Amino acid sequence: MTDEPCFLTIAEAARRIARRALSPVELTEAYLARIAAHDGVLRSYIRATPEAALAAARQAEAEIMQGGPRGPLHGIPFALKDIFDSAGLPTTGHSARCVGNIAAEDAEATARLKAAGAVPLGKLATHEFATGGPSWDLPFPPARNPWDLTRFPGGSSSGSGVAVAAGLAPGAMGSDTGGSIRLPAAFCGTAGLKPSYGRVSKRGVLPLSYTLDNAGPLAWTVEDCAILLQAIAGHDPRDPASADLPVPDYRADLHAGIKGMRIGLVRHWYEADRRASDPTITAMDAAVEVLRSLGAEVREVTLHPLAAYQATMRVTGAAESFAIHADWLRSQPGDYGEVFRYRILPGALITGPDYVQAQRFQRLLAAEMRAALGEVDALLTATTWGEAPVMTEMRAEANFAAPPLTNPWNVAQLPCLALCCGFGPGGLPLSLQFATRPFAEALLLRIGQAYEAATPWRARRPVIPAEAPPEYPVSQAAPPPEADWAATIAALAGHAAIAPDAAQFAQLAEAMPHLDAMIAALPRSLPFGAEPANSTFLE
Repeated sequence: MTDEPCFLTIAEAARRIARRALSPVELTEAYLARIAAHDGVLRSYIRATPEAALAAARQAEAEIMQGGPRGPLHGIPFALKDIFDSAGLPTTGHSARCVGNIAAEDAEATARLKAAGAVPLGKLATHEFATGGPSWDLPFPPARNPWDLTRFPGGSSSGSGVAVAAGLAPGAMGSDTGGSIRLPAAFCGTAGLKPSYGRVSKRGVLPLSYTLDNAGPLAWTVEDCAILLQAIAGHDPRDPASADLPVPDYRADLHAGIKGMRIGLVRHWYEADRRASDPTITAMDAAVEVLRSLGAEVREVTLHPLAAYQATMRVTGAAESFAIHADWLRSQPGDYGEVFRYRILPGALITGPDYVQAQRFQRLLAAEMRAALGEVDALLTATTWGEAPVMTEMRAEANFAAPPLTNPWNVAQLPCLALCCGFGPGGLPLSLQFATRPFAEALLLRIGQAYEAATPWRARRPVIPAEAPPEYPVSQAAPPPEADWAATIAALAGHAAIAPDAAQFAQLAEAMPHLDAMIAALPRSLPFGAEPANSTFLE
């Protein structure tokens, strides 16, 4: 497959374009043809834009013929998760609420990719407003995993993971609030990079949580992630959360190896706090041996239990997400899908003190991470608990009941890279994640590149079936709550000025015990001077 245009890495396609061995127009045409042939079953694109893509490709080709490429993305196609603005196109967030929301200008990340000469292929599926999912009651169906169409592709950057893995785009933009770049990277077998908070501008990207949101790339290889990050990283004075820090050359030391590096393995998260599948644990053990064979020292590191990070992330995220959508949820809740309402409405019942307590605890957890990274160069853990689950069997409750392994790095606001580390017995990808100090993405990419180059996983691509299986999604209905609990929920809902119908009320009552347990997991007696986290505390 490596000689087919749609399976070239960005780096290799760029080299061929530079020596006039590959035409940007021919490359773009190949991707558009593959989208037309396969996306009917994959559903990764909400909207492909063939006319605009070909126009951009022709312009890039003319510029390259006249003066050569201005960088490795010149003439290279890409696609956008449909929460990124692209001037003149709808930014829907996969929601009925925003079907007619036409972007007046490009998001900063979109603008930087276009300025680099990249060719936009279109908008990709997500989960509604980058949360919830999979959902079947939205204007667009959920994307399917290319390795097995019955399995979950991860989210919320679902279309991004699917398109890259299936050869429908060489690189894509995603966003990550609690794992939404790394989970689709894991389940679809790609590389996915959550940069440091503030490294990539979020201006023009639909928000989910101001404290936790990040924008970043998904691609087939670590080097391709480095190329994409190079284009989009940097200060944006119009984004108040953007870090005003120099941007290094992310490929300068990419192939320098990891001999002598110290890597801290956070084993207890996926073995003791909650046990991952046996194939995942075996794959992680094998990855550790690969790193040691490359000259790295791997030692175990103990951090707060995963539940502490989960509580901090969920309380913060739920409160901020509800605040963003509160007016519309109160006045027009039917404009949202059922799964979105299930996951966001509980945020209405979080008190101000509990939200602030989560913010205060976030700073302490981040300090713990930074202290650990004073002893090692990077931290390592699994990305997921196992192979991708069956999509139609997933209930929204799992979002509260089963904490993912990806949340801690959002809480600590550290850069984190997810990579394929093998395949499970069902033939589906497994994944690990490395994390490093704030704004040390160059080091992170170097470590990932060393591991990737020493393993065979990049040689394997999914085979796309011609037809998709039928889907019979599980019901999201919740049982009626007990009378006392129902009265409590009703009182809280009245105080928050929300009026859920009977079905939504039952779902709220089902979700709240999980959220209450997370609130209870927050420490009650933090040091008097423990200040809340904020967007600058890691600079």
